[in-house]
Amino acid sequence: MDFSSDIESCLTILQQGGVILYPTDTVWGLGCDATNPIAVERIFNIKKRAAENSLIVLMADERDILKYVSQVDLQVFDYLETVVKPTTVIYEGAIGIADNAINKDGTVAIRLVKEDFCRHLLKRFRKPIISTSANISGQPTARNFSEITDSIKRSVDYIVLYRQYDISEVNPSAIVRWKSGKVEVLRS
Repeated sequence: MDFSSDIESCLTILQQGGVILYPTDTVWGLGCDATNPIAVERIFNIKKRAAENSLIVLMADERDILKYVSQVDLQVFDYLETVVKPTTVIYEGAIGIADNAINKDGTVAIRLVKEDFCRHLLKRFRKPIISTSANISGQPTARNFSEITDSIKRSVDYIVLYRQYDISEVNPSAIVRWKSGKVEVLRS
């Protein structure tokens, strides 16, 4: 399916500080410009999520991580080449990301995406995008578009058409912490 009109609509909304509902390499997500604190705050409000619960940031490639993380252990990229499941890595030393998207300890959760729609969107937007599951905090994660509640759908500025009818059930990413050349699995 051609998703170019969805990409254009998303770019317009993201550039205006809006929130999108979009398919990711894992579950459907709420997204916004990860460098815009007002947009990030809207995501927290939509999800009714506590501010101390940090969000995941999507990026297109390794160069993006080098731009938004101050001290990257390059071994993490070798590790990511070995994983099969989409994997979010918690990095120390976040820079250039909205303060409210960074954990209090200065870490940021980043996932490099390989899925076509997200990669195109990220490359065209040229900034990282927030990705958090499209549900109210504490409620079950929607495994496909049909499981997303109407209240979430009504709260965003744009809903991507691409993959709305895909009913395959997907799971959230694995989450690991990378520290001193070692990986600690937080969610497998």
